[in-house]
Amino acid sequence: MAHRLTQDEWRPLETAHHVRVDAVTAAHLSRRQGGRTHPVEDFLFTYYMHSPAQLRRWHPGLGIVLEGASERAEWKSYRYSDGAAALDLEAFLATRAATVRFVRQLLSATVARPAHLGCFGLHEWAMVYRQTPDQRRHVDWPLRLGQAGTDEVVESHQIRCSHFDAFRFFTEPARPLNTLSLSRDSQVEMEQPGCLHGIMDLYKWAYKLSPAIPSDLTADCFDLAREVRELDMRAAPYDLRSLGYQPVKIETPTGKATYVDAQRDFATRAHVLRLRLIDACDTLLAA
Repeated sequence: MAHRLTQDEWRPLETAHHVRVDAVTAAHLSRRQGGRTHPVEDFLFTYYMHSPAQLRRWHPGLGIVLEGASERAEWKSYRYSDGAAALDLEAFLATRAATVRFVRQLLSATVARPAHLGCFGLHEWAMVYRQTPDQRRHVDWPLRLGQAGTDEVVESHQIRCSHFDAFRFFTEPARPLNTLSLSRDSQVEMEQPGCLHGIMDLYKWAYKLSPAIPSDLTADCFDLAREVRELDMRAAPYDLRSLGYQPVKIETPTGKATYVDAQRDFATRAHVLRLRLIDACDTLLAA
């Protein structure tokens, strides 16, 4: 049964969401306006195809009717009638049903597996293995150990990356070093809950379910992805100390322990978000 909210009830919720999102996107928008880039924070807006403006839009999710929300008459997957707006589930599922089913399948498979915590973020090192300086993605930032030292770390460790969308950015010499054989078709089979990139991808799955899920869930996934991205790059081979990021030196026992502790905490927090996303998928498909 639909729950109807008056403007006095839902406008403050929308405003609170705007304030929350503005706080975490302001720096990126300022840099973008000035033509500046950031090797850590920009990732959530360049790799993931969801703009700050899209993230800022507040959606109550399925079953909530908003009185007086006439501006939403033009929003995709909304219907407006009798002076109120609500999610048009039929229109949403007409284009997104396959996505909802895939997200549910992937997250359900992932949540059922134990977390593997021994990758130490070596995927980022494999992405620069045996590269020349001009080939690197972040050409403006030096390698902390230099190219030879970086290559030595890759060659002296076992690389066990389970995430295809990280693996596909490995350099050609690094790909044969991965102990797992990965492809897009094996994504559901290989995804595991300790993977940092898999945890960041919860944000992607959330916004792909938007506007059919509440925006607070999407924002929760975004906030976790921001924290995970910081660890991802602190453990990467780049020297980002001038930006205030102290390295997690995964080539040392202390650095490995620091990485695993943080990875374990992120996996625990991601578990809750995965369950919320799975529940949202079930609700949409059942409706």
